[in-house]
Order: sequence, then structure tokens, then C-alpha cells
Amino acid sequence: MQIPSKYDASQVESKWYDYWMKHNYFHSKPDHREPYTIVIPPPNVTGVLHMGHMLNNTIQDVLIRRARLQGKNACWVPGTDHASIATEAKVVAKLKEQGIDKNDLSRDEFLAHAWDWTHECGGVILEQLKKLGCSCDWDRTKFTMDDDMSESVIKVFVDLYNKGQIYRGYRMVNWDPEAKTTLSDEEVIHVEQQGNLYYLNYKIEGSDETLTIATTRPETIFGDTAICINPNDERFTHLKGKKAIVPICNRVIPIIEDEYVDVEFGTGCLKVTPAHDENDKNLGDKHNLEVIDIFNDDATLNSFGLHYEGKDRFVVRKEVVKELTENNILIKTEQHLNKVGTSERTKAVIEPRLSDQWFLKMEDLVKPAIEAVLGEDSEIKLFPKKFENTYRHWMENIRDWNISRQLLWGQQIPAYFYGDGKEDFVVAETAEEALIKAQEKTGNSNLTADNLKQDKDALDTWFSSWLWPMSVFDGIRNPENEEIKYYYPTNDLVTGPDILFFWVARMIIAGYEYKDEKPFQNVYLTGLVRDKQRRKMSKSLGNSPDALKLIDDYGADGVRVGLLLSSAAGNDLMFDEALCQQGKGFANKIWNAFRLVKGWEVSDTIPQPESSKIALEWFDAKFQETLIEIEDHFSKYRLSDALMATYKLIWDDFASWLLEIVKPAYQQPIDAKTLQVVHAQFENILKILHPFMPFLTEDIWQYMEARKPENALIVSAWPEQKDVNTALIAKFNFMQDVVSGIRNIRKDKNIPFKDAIGFSVINNEAASISLDSVIMKLGNLETIEYVEGAVDGALTFRVKSNEYFIPIAGAINVEEEIKKLEDELKYTEGFLKSVQKKLANERFVAGAPEQVIANERNKEADALAKIDTLKSSLGSLR
Repeated sequence: MQIPSKYDASQVESKWYDYWMKHNYFHSKPDHREPYTIVIPPPNVTGVLHMGHMLNNTIQDVLIRRARLQGKNACWVPGTDHASIATEAKVVAKLKEQGIDKNDLSRDEFLAHAWDWTHECGGVILEQLKKLGCSCDWDRTKFTMDDDMSESVIKVFVDLYNKGQIYRGYRMVNWDPEAKTTLSDEEVIHVEQQGNLYYLNYKIEGSDETLTIATTRPETIFGDTAICINPNDERFTHLKGKKAIVPICNRVIPIIEDEYVDVEFGTGCLKVTPAHDENDKNLGDKHNLEVIDIFNDDATLNSFGLHYEGKDRFVVRKEVVKELTENNILIKTEQHLNKVGTSERTKAVIEPRLSDQWFLKMEDLVKPAIEAVLGEDSEIKLFPKKFENTYRHWMENIRDWNISRQLLWGQQIPAYFYGDGKEDFVVAETAEEALIKAQEKTGNSNLTADNLKQDKDALDTWFSSWLWPMSVFDGIRNPENEEIKYYYPTNDLVTGPDILFFWVARMIIAGYEYKDEKPFQNVYLTGLVRDKQRRKMSKSLGNSPDALKLIDDYGADGVRVGLLLSSAAGNDLMFDEALCQQGKGFANKIWNAFRLVKGWEVSDTIPQPESSKIALEWFDAKFQETLIEIEDHFSKYRLSDALMATYKLIWDDFASWLLEIVKPAYQQPIDAKTLQVVHAQFENILKILHPFMPFLTEDIWQYMEARKPENALIVSAWPEQKDVNTALIAKFNFMQDVVSGIRNIRKDKNIPFKDAIGFSVINNEAASISLDSVIMKLGNLETIEYVEGAVDGALTFRVKSNEYFIPIAGAINVEEEIKKLEDELKYTEGFLKSVQKKLANERFVAGAPEQVIANERNKEADALAKIDTLKSSLGSLR
């Protein structure tokens, strides 16, 4: 086969991905092997590949490819999430462009548009993941709105309702006025904002007296139904039992007493607006106050807002402040920093709102999930471990989950109303079952399907994705099927810490509720992708590179390496495009090493050189040492460290040392025995590198020799661990220092490498002479002579206590060299004095950190050794 002179990722990637797909290597079905299962964190169906996806899915692919090489039955289930709020917003925007108002459509008409959008734009991200090399089992691709997935969600809702875990309640909820839906507490982000505290005077009924309240939201005065004072606050004893008049609307409201009021905050008087603040609602319930909701669902004011009806809340705030100022009701304004709840999805400011919603009781459901992660015999491990504290905080402070959303896109809540009362409903998996239940509940057998109206609300998206590890294997509908029994629990979950509660914790809860078992064994929480300035990558900042363009520029393997090199376990990733360039350079280095080996002529007749034999034994030991190291890194999910260990093995040990030692002289053949072992070692390298750089490694593997599909690299075997010859590695490390010393002198003195040189050694270390053949080849030495004393007329260097001599007769100008060495000696002695002076300073030694002191002592030792070597070199030249 003609091997290209350069590695062309654009040609190679599509070729091998198509090959892998054609031979069905990604597909898994239950068999006798140990399963290894990953379920993808399903991206939004309308999403496109961004840097977070690139990192997360590269990590998953590394794990799945490694498991495949280890002989496990590797199954990576891909899929997408219907993402109710985000997708519905996009569909509504598209309809608006076409002049269509969502409110003018029936549910079925809107859903038809949503499905059209999903079929047109959905799943793009899955195709993009293929460009990255992701080896998902595409035959298993799932979508959270697939019929079987939706059926599972409805089945779980009905089951939890029947168990008394789901209830319908009129509660204060988080209302997103842009998406016009409720949100769970976890979907609300509290952002610190600079606002104002407004001091308003309320008149006391029947007198000229006033009381002052402080509020951050003057537009809500139209919903005030009481003023509250602390009964122990002597300043307001005279107001007990009286009434106040709300400004502008002039409504008379009672003055109530409750110790809830903080006498230190504001004025000590609190306006109570039960419809628009959870604490006020609690006060209102306690004191039987009227509840007045002043907002429409888009946060404009309704008729209770009087002449402000129809205007947005923030517009009204400005106009109300102006009116209150003109009427001398606003007496002062102060700046006030407060936390404002905003929608995680739309960024709209959340409005607390009373509403009939569906809730899931969490208090009991959460207990097994706490024990699974935080108990003494924890079954689920979080990596990094630091996230256990976050998990504990969330789970131990959990509230009931608001699972209903005022959206059309999603699983419709299976509650069917047969009357006008709040309790006039039944819950059932199908309309047919609901009718039977309604007839039984009412005792009215004449009820028909037309008498039933299904709840319009949809379920929270997370209520479907919390079943993901089970529902993708049909474990809810058919809990004893072969696949769920084989693949569940899954092995590793790779996701971001931002959805540790939204998704990870809820999957754990669902797993124990429906399988009485953990859903996965390990959770690897990646960091966020940030730029070099530590800013989170985002479209709005314009600092997020185009993921597909990166692949075009650097190749998928180059990008994968770049991402992983900058990704320390669980820490935020400081992404630098230069690392992708480094990844591309690494690919070229390996390609060139392969071309070098492939280009050697081979001879069956020449014997194997001793230097080659030793070098191959050493590299085998080094490979085994690295294999153990990367196994340890993988066990701790330190994938960047595993890659770096592999990188160093290939770049330094294989390319820079092994190939240099074994390569034949110019235009000479290599012996067959050496080449055979080099090939075997190259194959081992490709195996451990394959999870990180799948395209390059498969390409080289297939060029090395003609292979049948069953012998492709992707389905080959991970190298076996053997005992490590640590003694040989230690000898070789010493030898490398010797060779580096020879090379440094050649470089400094401009002695051409083609010129063989003499070499003598005082072997104080009793260093092994078994590696002398390697030193001779790499140093191009005429001989190695063992001597008892210094050699005159030679340059010298030391490795530990061994002293090495290179004769320089005729190679350099002796007088110039003496002058140069004297100057260097003078500088080094001056440097030594400055270090020793610092170490003699008691205040410095007492106050400096240990590491700083250690560094200074190292500098002293290095300087002393260098001075000895310089003096020795001068002695031999004079």
C-alpha cells in the first residue's frame, strides 16, 4: 500500500467512521461478556454541538472505546431530550415569523408544528457527534418523546399518584412570564442585582397619622391586603387594631401583628401581599387575609392594577414611583442589593404566583438516594469527591417537586376532569381507563368520553429524563426484559455538575424507586469549558469557538487531545486552541514515526545488534510501567493524566529513544528480529492511544498489514499487564543522562555527530556496562574506556558520582575553551555565594515556606556540582 507522506484527517475520518458503521462495531446486544454501559446525557433535540458537548462526549467515547478493547460488551446509548421550554419557545418564534399565534392553534395543531420542527432541526447534534468520532450504538437512539418513552413517563406518574406520592396543590410557585409556565425551585437562578428600597407612607384610617413601609416592589401595592407589625415593637403599640389605606387604590386593609416581622429591617412595618410573595402567603394563611393576584400570565397588570392595567410590571414600577412621588407618598429611596430569581432557561425575572399545580412528594423518595451516595457503604461514587457536599446540601434541603408545566410540548398530564370541582378528576394511563375510573368514582355509568377533559398541562422535561437509564432499555414498561436485566445498572455517567440535582440525583431517586437499585456506579462530573481568561464560553460573549470548524482545522483527534490536555479531573477547563494545534502536531509525530519504521529495508540474515535487544527490553518495561500508570489514572477518572502518560511514552520513550537506538545506519537494512518487535510495540501503542485518537490509530493499524474486519483496531485487545523490570528502567534512566551529557558537549563545542569521538569514564557508581552498546550508538563513540583517574586534554561532565571524559584534541581551540570555562566558573561561584548568603540568613530560613528553602538548597547543590565539573574540565585542559 502507498502510504501518504502526510496525515490528512479530513480524508481519514470519514473513511474509518463509515467502515466502523458498516461493520456494526458500535452495536451491542446481550451476550456472555461483561457489559459496560453508558447512557448519554441527552442534549436538547434542537441543540447544536458546543464545547461542553465536545468535552463531555470525548470523555464518554474514551471510556467506551477502552471498555471495548478490554473485551467488555460496550454499549453507549445515544439520544435527545425534547426540552419542553426551549423547544416550545423556538416553535412559537418560528410560528410568529409566519404570522401564526400559538393561542390561535389547538393543542394537536401546535404539536404538529412542534413535531415538524423536531424532524427538521432535531437530531443535528447527534450527526455532529459522529464527526467527533463518538462510537454510540446508533441503532439504540432514543428521544424522550418517543411513544415508548412517553408511555413509561405516564406509567410512572400514575403509579406515583396511586401511591400517594403525587398530589395537586394550590401553592406559591415560580412563574416564568416569558415561557408562561411554572418552574421548579432548581430551575431558578438567584442573581445579585442592585435595586432600590422605596419608603412609602400609608395613611391610618380615620386620622391624619401615617406609617412608613419599605418595599423593593412598589408596583405590588395593588395586591396589599394587610400591614404587619411585630407585637413586641413599642413604636407601633398605638396602631394595634387599626386599619391602613393603600395608596393609589385607596383600599382599606387591617394592621395585623406577627413576630415574623423583623424589627431591625426597613421601618419595622411590613406590607403583606399574599398573592406575590411566599412568606406573605404564609402570613396571609395564618391571619385569613384576602388574596389579590394583580398580574396576568405575562406579568402585565390586570384590572386590579387600575389605570396601569395591561402594562408590564417593570414599566409600572417606574410610573408608580413617579405617581407616588408626585403625591408625596414616596418619602425616600435607598439603594439595596438583593437576590432576584431568574429563569434558568429564558433569563426572565421570576414572579411568585399562586397556582394549582402537580407536585411530587420528595421527603421519603430521597432517602435511598442519600444513602447510596453518602452512606457508609455508598454504592455510587462521585468524581471528584468534593461534589458530595453539594449533593448533600441539595438532598437534605429538598422540597416537593413541582412537576407540571403550562406548556403543550411534552407528556400531557394523565389527569381527567369530569366536573368543575378541584377534586373532580381521575388519573389513568389512557382515556379509556380514565372513563371507567370516573364512572366508578361518580357512580354514574352514563358518563362518556366527551364528559372528560384531560389536564392541559405537560410534565416537566426532567420528569421524563429522570427515567433515562431505565426507559432506554424499556425497564419501566417491561421491568423483567432481557436488556434491562443485562445492561442495568449502567457503569459510568459523564455529565456536568450544573445538573447534579436536576438530573443525576433524580435518576438515582427513580432508580431506587423502580429497580430498587442504583442506576449507575460512577458519576464523573466534568468542569465547565472556559476561555484563557477564565470566562465561561458562551455565544453572547463570542468566546466560544465553532466546534465543527475546530475539527476541520485540527482533525477530530487533534481536538480530542486538545480538550483532554486542558481538562484536569472535575476542574474547569481552560480551553486554548493552541492545545488542539498540539494535538494535531502529536498526530503528525506519530504518522512520521510510522512512515520511518515502514520505510526501513529489512534483512533476515544480519544479527540483532546488542543495543537494539537492550532497547526493546527497556521499552517493554517502560510500556508496562506506563500501562499500570494509566490504569490507575482511569480508575480515578483522571483522563487528562492518562493521556499525558501515553503522550510522553510515545513522544519521548518510543520516538525519541527507542527508534533512535534501533534505526539502521544510513541506507542500511534493519534486522528482521528487531523490526518484528518494533511492530509489536507499535501495535501496543496504538491500542492504548486508540480511545483518545481513534481515527489516526485505526488508519496506521490498517496500513501496518492487511487486516480482516474482525481484526480491526477498534475490536482488538487491550494489552495485558506484566511484571515491570524496574531495575532495567533505572539503568536506562542513568544511561539517558550520560547520552544527554555527550549530546550537550557535542552541541556546545560544535562537534559534528558524524565524527566518532573517544570516551572515558571513572565508574564510581559501578554503573552497569550492559548498556554501553546503547551509549556508543547514541553518542557515536569510538570506544568506551574505563579509567581510574582524570584524562588530560578532555572535556568532562558528571552523572551522579561518575565522571565522563571526551578528548578534544584538534576539535576545539584550547585557550578559548579555558577562557570560556573560567568565565562560567566565576559566574557560578558568584551565584553560589548569593544562594549561601540567603541560606545563612536566619530570618529568611525561619520565615520562608519549606518548598522555597528546599529550592534554594537544590540550587546550592547544583552549583557545587557544576563548580566541581568546571574545575575538573579546566584541570584536564591546562
